[in-house]
Amino acid sequence: MGSEARRRSREKLKEQREKDQRRAKRNRTLIVVGVAAAAVLLIVGIGYVALNADRRSGEYEGALAPTTLQQDGSVVMAQEGASAPVVEVYADYQCPACRQFELLNGGVLKENAAQGEAIVHYRPVSIFAQQPVPLSSNSLRAGAAARAAADHDRFVRYNDILFEHQPTERTEGFTVDQLKEWFAETGPSPEQQEQFDQRVDDEAAVVSRFTEEFLPALSEDAMAQIGEETLATMVLSDLLAWGAEHGHDPSFLEGTYTGQIIEATGNAYTRYSGDNAFRGTPSVYINGELLDNDTAMTARGLNEAIASAEPGEVDTQPTGDGGGAE
Repeated sequence: MGSEARRRSREKLKEQREKDQRRAKRNRTLIVVGVAAAAVLLIVGIGYVALNADRRSGEYEGALAPTTLQQDGSVVMAQEGASAPVVEVYADYQCPACRQFELLNGGVLKENAAQGEAIVHYRPVSIFAQQPVPLSSNSLRAGAAARAAADHDRFVRYNDILFEHQPTERTEGFTVDQLKEWFAETGPSPEQQEQFDQRVDDEAAVVSRFTEEFLPALSEDAMAQIGEETLATMVLSDLLAWGAEHGHDPSFLEGTYTGQIIEATGNAYTRYSGDNAFRGTPSVYINGELLDNDTAMTARGLNEAIASAEPGEVDTQPTGDGGGAE
């Protein structure tokens, strides 16, 4: 073989080796990409299953455990004589995170109560009552309406409806007409509807007076006398107590559900301390122990926390008539 032939042969061999190397590199790349894609699909699939499992957890179509209205306006849902952990849920109807909790774990609470595995204690509050209108007025109107629904053994269903229709924080919502229409969806008798409508009208007037007249004047006076720094540390019940001693009479709140919601909120701040201190909504306690968000905001976490807890006792007293089943 001549030198020219050998040169051409070497070049062909070199070209072939380069082709083989490129092919091998391309195959390795495809394998890596394929493995990565499979991993992503697996992660996405697991996430999708987990997410939908949590979404489905908010859906419970079975019969509800009986509910009992408490003297402080809270509502207990439990089977009669149940010996189970007490799950307290503090929520504000204007709170977006509370709505998310309800969508994720409303069904968990209902199912555990129905099966006698939990005593669910609903404690509506208004952490936005000191905020400007409409945030404050939305929160208080909804809280008062939920309390009125409890008078007619329709709290749980109405609670669900309120969260379903939660307005955005800067939009006026939970209007008087809406609150009445939504109660009608729970199937009340004509007499119950009439009583509810009247109560909502009365409470709406109280909310308007409180949020548009009383609280702005009280806050302005307190700002001038005790300063912004001190005012910022006061919960609403403390501010009202200060106001009562400085010419701002809050007696128009007495006997109203609006006043009851405000009082319940103040009590939440003083009931717990240390690591269990109430700081906002949603706050979920099992036998007085505050759950962390990772536990409270997932169906698996909440179910496991309930299953691992000892039986507890409700720390409130029922009203005279004791309420009734929904």
